[in-house]
Amino acid sequence: MSIQALFYIIAIILLVLAALPIGTRGVSLALLGAAFALLAYSWNTITD
Repeated sequence: MSIQALFYIIAIILLVLAALPIGTRGVSLALLGAAFALLAYSWNTITD
């Protein structure tokens, strides 16, 4: 499994957790999931 796939899996897990009705203090899980998705999407450009 590549690093890019790992980032996508982390993003999906965080976005699913953000959709659940649980309270988190401090960091927003949706924003963290979006950041991981953007990192996974741009991973080939960053490491090229």
